[in-house]
Amino acid sequence: MSRSRRSLACGFALLLAASGMTSPASASASASASAGSDGGARSASGARTTLQSRATVSVEAGGPTIDPNIYGQFVEHLGRGVYEGIWVGPDSPIPNLRGIRSDVVAALRRVRVPVIRWPGGCFADGYHWRDGIGAADKRPRGINSAWGRTPETNAFGTHEFMDFLGQIGASAFVSVNLGSGSVREADDWLRYMTAPQDSAPGQERAANGHPAPWQVPYIGVGNESWGCGGNMSADTYAAAFRHYAAFLRTYSGARARLIAVGADTDDYAWTERVMAQAMLWRPEPTPLGLTSDTPLMWGLSLHFYTFAGNDWHAKGRNVGFDESGWAAALARVALTDELIRRHAEIMDRYDPGRRVALAVDEWGGWFESEKDAPSQLYLESTLRDALIAAKSLNIFNRHADRVRMANLAQMVNVIQSLVLTRGSAMVVTPTYHVFDMYKVHQGATALPVQVETPDYVHGDVRLAGIDLSASRDAGGRLHVTIANLDPARANRLRIHLDGGRWHRAGAQVLTADAIDTRITFDKADPFVPRPLAVHLSGGEVELVLPSKSVTVLEVE
Repeated sequence: MSRSRRSLACGFALLLAASGMTSPASASASASASAGSDGGARSASGARTTLQSRATVSVEAGGPTIDPNIYGQFVEHLGRGVYEGIWVGPDSPIPNLRGIRSDVVAALRRVRVPVIRWPGGCFADGYHWRDGIGAADKRPRGINSAWGRTPETNAFGTHEFMDFLGQIGASAFVSVNLGSGSVREADDWLRYMTAPQDSAPGQERAANGHPAPWQVPYIGVGNESWGCGGNMSADTYAAAFRHYAAFLRTYSGARARLIAVGADTDDYAWTERVMAQAMLWRPEPTPLGLTSDTPLMWGLSLHFYTFAGNDWHAKGRNVGFDESGWAAALARVALTDELIRRHAEIMDRYDPGRRVALAVDEWGGWFESEKDAPSQLYLESTLRDALIAAKSLNIFNRHADRVRMANLAQMVNVIQSLVLTRGSAMVVTPTYHVFDMYKVHQGATALPVQVETPDYVHGDVRLAGIDLSASRDAGGRLHVTIANLDPARANRLRIHLDGGRWHRAGAQVLTADAIDTRITFDKADPFVPRPLAVHLSGGEVELVLPSKSVTVLEVE
């Protein structure tokens, strides 16, 4: 088999060299026995084989800060994402605080959700905020035209969303209606949310139960304006963004950061046109005219979903898939690195100082729902989702110089969720556990990593067998998060710590018996991370990664 040598230094993975090598010698996997590892696949002779990998972490190197908002979330009025998933109403027998279910709040607080994007998604460009304020029994019952023309009660509106944020400790990322709304409507909404109490909008807000202004640090100016948000060309959207940017502001607290609609996947021409026309107030200043070099936008979005292959009309099953479905999905995840790199290269031409963030504000696994799914875009969650999340977050961490926000789609009961509910019952998903393991990276300094690892090969898919990212936190602790993509073979990883003095190491690992092991409501959680044996000697750490696993290593 071949072995690839790759460098994952801070920004993105670069293929350094490739050379043919013989298969690594078989070795015992006893070091991972405490995690229940399968210890690797059996060779033709019947002996178990364990792959061998090496990595170097440049501990003393400076790097970008991993913005906590990379671990952000997204919730849309879709299926049971809001109604039942978050909002049950104050009279519900399900434990709640002011109508917001308490078990979901507790779970989300644990993983330190930093920011939540709402109310959409495609729903945002048909949402009129006044329908969601005032007395509950006076709110108009509407139609969710974005998702199947389903009823919309408007029971969950601005006040409920802000209450939800307060309960879990997250910041607001509000998407305003550019598609079917107006600048006036968006400005009125921001006045309502942020104006001082003694103003007319503040008095109306106070009459509805919240005298103090809210903080709205992030504003999305439309959603997918190239599609469901208006079928616009890049030139049309750039003009619309400039118009909205002239009027959208907050009226208390820090000035809101505007996030422009970016590309769908690999539409690099969209990024080129929007950066050229909408990043600066005056892209081509005149010698005597007034100008400013402050970007109009804080961020430019990118949407990219994972499925088994690259065909939107054949995403593959979410459960009961074979290794081909596993490999095809992980191959698509790997494209995230290329997409970020190529969009960032375009942004660099207009913004070499990297003042404008790339906000991957919709990402995650989106497979075909089962026919008996309890609600729209509801997916059962499997081990594959954990690997999708782990590899994606590692990529975002490595691009932390440009990626400063990412929002998993979607937080509760919709596609790749953190939490699933069924009536009064709630379970957390394998993706949830990955976010819990990876929260150690929030606010830490990204560190360069070089890795040599055998490739994982299945059919036409060839990927580096392990994927990792590393950071150093404010207390000096080193964290390395590692995904072993190989579904059959363990991997003995030796990590050289290039700098520092170390005296303790520990690790936790998430894995399961099969690639399509799923979470269920009536059985114990099979994905709870367990301790993994680690050997530390001077500046060398060694551990055996079980097959199909996610690991977090901490070294002090």
